[in-house]
Amino acid sequence: MIKTIIFDIGGVLKRFEYVKYINSLFNDPDTVDAVYNAIWKSGNWEMLDAGEDADKVLSLMIAGGKGYENEIKLVFNTIGKCMYRQEYAIPWIKSLKSRGYKILYLSNYSKYVMQICPEVLDFLPYMDGGIFSCDVHLMKPDEKIYKMLLDKYDLVASECVFIDDNETNAVVAKRTGMEAIHFTDYLHAQKQLEKILHS
Repeated sequence: MIKTIIFDIGGVLKRFEYVKYINSLFNDPDTVDAVYNAIWKSGNWEMLDAGEDADKVLSLMIAGGKGYENEIKLVFNTIGKCMYRQEYAIPWIKSLKSRGYKILYLSNYSKYVMQICPEVLDFLPYMDGGIFSCDVHLMKPDEKIYKMLLDKYDLVASECVFIDDNETNAVVAKRTGMEAIHFTDYLHAQKQLEKILHS
């Protein structure tokens, strides 16, 4: 019997349209590629999620995008402009809570993004807690962070459903004993969840 539903945030409860955003800022494809590579393809963005200092990460981004310092800074400093909380997030959470389920989050997320765009996390007060990667210096799909969540809230894995837009993360959740849903869109995930809850 499922008692707890665990949500990833980015790609599930929040949209992060950074590719569209950098294309809207720069008309030159070379600039778009350079900025994208320096911030995301390099792996620097994941360092933020792992809890690294934002100023240090920005320095690494600039070093990896020589000649594009101003453009990289512009995107980094205004990145909150392309983050949006999904409209269904709060109603979905409240509906599940009203049925007696514990609602948690397990998300690769950075303190920098929390600070620059706090409004997209306005669903957190409706949840029962969770773990952000930046707080524990562990990231999905490391199995340790899943077990950390289970231990923190004294959960039985087989009584949990985990929802994530990253298929690998969902696979690892299953490995820990949870039910898992690979999120592709809200309606499909909602149907999958209801099927699990009623099985």
